[in-house]
Amino acid sequence: MVVCVCNAIRENQVREAARGGATSACQAYRALGRQPKCGQCVPFARSIIDSERAAA
Repeated sequence: MVVCVCNAIRENQVREAARGGATSACQAYRALGRQPKCGQCVPFARSIIDSERAAA
């Protein structure tokens, strides 16, 4: 599933970044060499990161 259309970031990429230590959407995007643009994806990315952290 696509999380960020502006940056073409997929859910599995955000999950990988979270498993790599990212605790926020901005950290996850930085780990992927990108940054939020319009910001509409940030709440969804946050929820993915939260679920990964809860599962760890």
